[in-house]
Amino acid sequence: MHLHYDRQMKTAVIPQVRVEPALRADLDSVLLPGETLTDFVEASVRRAVEFRRVQTDFAARCDASLAEYERTGIAIPSDVVLSKLEAKIAARVRQLRK
Repeated sequence: MHLHYDRQMKTAVIPQVRVEPALRADLDSVLLPGETLTDFVEASVRRAVEFRRVQTDFAARCDASLAEYERTGIAIPSDVVLSKLEAKIAARVRQLRK
């Protein structure tokens, strides 16, 4: 994954991380052909940042949902929630099989 930087874009450096030689060897063994360690680290950091954002957003939705329940006393039954989730999963599985 190579990004094209605009001349006006300034870049920042991620600090070096010291690891055991065995971890470095494992990392080198999973690099794709033509992929650099820098490419791998950048992609990994981007995925981790996105995962943390998803976690934070999920926690915020949970907090809002709990606050709404505490305010109103109205909740959606678990069987309804699970049915909706199962329907979403089934739809996604069908989409991926195409």
